[in-house]
Amino acid sequence: MSSLGGHFWTVAPYLRHRCARVRAPAALPWSTTLADPSHGAVRLSGRLTEPEGASALLVVVHGLGGNAESHYMLPVARAAAEAGLACLRLNLRGADGSGEDFYHAGLTADLRAALASAAAARFEAALLLGFSVGGHVVLRWAAEEAADPRVRAVAAVCPPLDLDRSAAAFDRPERALYRRHVLGGLGRAYAAVAGRRAVPCPAPAARRIRTIREWDRRIVAPRHGFASAEDYYARVSVAPLLGRVTAPALLVAAEHDPMVPASTLRPALAGAGANVEVRWLARGGHVGFPAALELERSVVAWLRSRLSAPRA
Repeated sequence: MSSLGGHFWTVAPYLRHRCARVRAPAALPWSTTLADPSHGAVRLSGRLTEPEGASALLVVVHGLGGNAESHYMLPVARAAAEAGLACLRLNLRGADGSGEDFYHAGLTADLRAALASAAAARFEAALLLGFSVGGHVVLRWAAEEAADPRVRAVAAVCPPLDLDRSAAAFDRPERALYRRHVLGGLGRAYAAVAGRRAVPCPAPAARRIRTIREWDRRIVAPRHGFASAEDYYARVSVAPLLGRVTAPALLVAAEHDPMVPASTLRPALAGAGANVEVRWLARGGHVGFPAALELERSVVAWLRSRLSAPRA
């Protein structure tokens, strides 16, 4: 029953959003440009909500195949506004269908560019929150040495930690429907890139990819300079770096997550430092939870409570 509950809470919030879109606070278009070493200027986009008097900014990062309008992003913007925080729902490069480029799970350059943008510079402090692969990006950023001192705390909801282990689990036959959904979102964004510039794999062939490991081998690795999917996983996974996280960090995981199984997380969490607080939830799925848990408000409240604590 618990396993079925994990599937239910993964699918139900998505379907509810498709039928009746979650309302988010009014937001303005946001964009910035970064210089990529091989692709030149790459534009990033997002949606910025800025309540009057807000002095801190929450930057929220979507999961694999998602974007700033994904169903789990909108309630966070609402919770942030209620807490008096500005909120930037960031599209990782190309996730908005612009064809600018495509991202990977360790591409922290996009997050650094968002924090360095003129809009973000107005705020005295910042907080980071990522969902699924977006959570991996946030944790990877937090483990890197050149972290922005304005960032007071980070949080990750249902993040993969060991990318090799996670890919192996996600590519199992029983997860085919989830994989088709994720690869569909990735494929649409990739087709837009293919319409603008040379890509490592023709778009029609990319649409026929059926596993995450094949996607990473044929798409991510050649574009971003990795020798193979396995080289990408080894060089990018945050699992061995969790002990380096110095900012207060909250990691929320679901015991019955059908897309990032608990068995892929526990070995990595054994190496997490004291700054990483882990919350396991018995009810919920992959980035989807019962409304009664008020997960978005809870995570935003945890982040906001760290604003008054000075960074070491």
